[in-house]
Formats: sequence, structure tokens, C-alpha cells
Amino acid sequence: MMGRLQGKVAIVTGSARGIGAAIAALFAQHGARVIGLDRQPAESGASEITHLTVDVTCPEEVAAAVTTTLGRFSRIDVLINNAGANVFSEPLRLPDSEWERCFAIDLKAAWSVAKAVLPTMLSQGSGAIVNIASVHGHKITPGCFPYPVAKHGLIGLTRALGIEYAARGIRVNSISPGLILTPQTEAWFAAQPDPQAERRRQTELLPCKRLGTPDEVAHTALFLASDEARFINAADILIDGGRTQLYHE
Repeated sequence: MMGRLQGKVAIVTGSARGIGAAIAALFAQHGARVIGLDRQPAESGASEITHLTVDVTCPEEVAAAVTTTLGRFSRIDVLINNAGANVFSEPLRLPDSEWERCFAIDLKAAWSVAKAVLPTMLSQGSGAIVNIASVHGHKITPGCFPYPVAKHGLIGLTRALGIEYAARGIRVNSISPGLILTPQTEAWFAAQPDPQAERRRQTELLPCKRLGTPDEVAHTALFLASDEARFINAADILIDGGRTQLYHE
């Protein structure tokens, strides 16, 4: 079934590659007019996607991008907050600058973009925001501090905004991906002493015995952004092959 976002205008952050690129492409296939925001140039994209070079940690750049979107389309129906960065450390070895960088991109930026689009959504009486969180927002892995702190916060932001504006036609949900085969994940595998052994090890940790793909996350975002999910609000959906439910094997 095509056209599930026909006529809707969607902003996707972190749209240049990986999960963000997959979401932008799928939304365009389903009729959305997509504005992609990223600090990096997009590798490719459909003609229905307009790519803007934006640092989402800069409120002025975000405001300018929202103004551009409204000037072109006069409305904003969907926001996908996908931009993020892995910041992993042993807590007492973490520089303050890295703490601040983690929260700037993984939490504050999501609020900054949401804050910029919410007035338009509220005036329309409708809108869907989907935040890309993480399994790290549910379970803790040693050595990954402070990333899970920020992702727990992002899930909290999702619930708080979803409840705050539910009666005014706004839905806010989140997706928590597990290990997904993005370019970043592939680079991490390549950096391991034995890349194939590490790939096998990570695959075996999953009950389904395979890794996830960006397209699988994109299809969940499509559902949450569409009118099919009109009674889903302040929810988080895990996309991890069941890994976080496994106590011991």
C-alpha cells in the first residue's frame, strides 16, 4: 500500500545516511514532501526530498530550516528526530565536553527541533513527532556512559510532550532500535581486531540470529507518522529482535 503519507510534509533530522536516510526515502515513496536536515551532505535522494545543511544543535539554524519549510509548504505534519551521536566512556574518565556534546545532540537537539515545529502543529490541530531513541534507553551496557542517560531522557521527553499536547491533536512517540546495520555499525565492525568474529558474536546475542536493517526502523517510523497510528501516543517501540527481553541464555 503506497501513499500512506500522501500530502503530508515531514522533517527528518540526521537524514544524510543510515536510519535517517532510510526514513526520508521511504516517506518520499509514500507521498510525503520531505525536508532532510543534516550537517553532512546526503549521499543520494529522491527528487521529493529537499536536503538542507543544518546543525540541529544550533537553534538559529533549526529555526531557519523550519521557516524555509513553512515558506515552501505552509505546513509541517511530521517530525522525525533521528540525529544523534554515540558517546561512550567509563563515567569518571568522561570529559565534561563529551558529556555536553552527548546531551546537545542526543537530547537537547530533539527538543530544539520539536520546539520549533510545535507552534505550527498546534495551530493546525494535528502533528506527529517520532523520536529515535535506543535500546540504551531501556537497558544499561557498561562502558557506554553517558549515551543511555541521554536516551532515557529522550524517552521521557517523548512521554511528557505526548501527554502535554494529546488533547490538541499532537502525537509524540519514540522508537528504540537495537543493533542496526548502518554505516556507523559497519565502521565499528571494521575497527574490531576480528571483524567477522565480532559480527558473528553480536548476531548470536539476538534471539532472531540476525541484525536489523535501517529499512526496518523506517517502516516503523512510517507507521507511527501515519494516520494508521492515530490512537498511539507517548509510546516507545523496541526494534531489537527481542534482545532486551532476554534475561540469560
